[in-house]
Amino acid sequence: MNRSILKFITDFGPLLIFFVIYYNSGKNLRVAIPPLIIATIVAVAIVWFVEKKIPYIPLLGGILISFFGGLTIYFNNPVFIYMKPTIINLLFAIALFFGKFFSSEPILKKILGKSIKLYDEGWKILNIRWMYFFIFLAIMNELVWRTQSEEFWVNFKVWGLMPITFVFAIFQVNILNKYKSNE
Repeated sequence: MNRSILKFITDFGPLLIFFVIYYNSGKNLRVAIPPLIIATIVAVAIVWFVEKKIPYIPLLGGILISFFGGLTIYFNNPVFIYMKPTIINLLFAIALFFGKFFSSEPILKKILGKSIKLYDEGWKILNIRWMYFFIFLAIMNELVWRTQSEEFWVNFKVWGLMPITFVFAIFQVNILNKYKSNE
């Protein structure tokens, strides 16, 4: 199987499984979360089997989905799963912020530097922009789950956050072009 197809399946398969089961179970988070946890663990295991390593972001996502999903089921309280995107986005923002104090280069450069070649100024700008964007996503998630219905939040999580992130990423192309290095 093509690695890009496999990556797509392992990245979005668990979310699709969650979404389908959520709606087929009468919009029941307690029913949809266990298959999400299992599918996420299976996806991480597949990535490890194929790549012989697990990237930090899917690993962190899998741990947090299992943890907050487990808390949601155990306490029968959806607040835990609602807060997971907020916590993940804040952790990413904090990592990007504090990374500059513990490393000579921006964290994004460490993560993406092998596939994207930019001058240091470009990495600094992208690092700051993504840090603020993750904070924005955390605030958006908090506003949505605290003011809207569970169904609205599920749809926002699936159909809102991804397109917002995609649009934001497209707006970073000018920085990629402006600071592209030919190394």
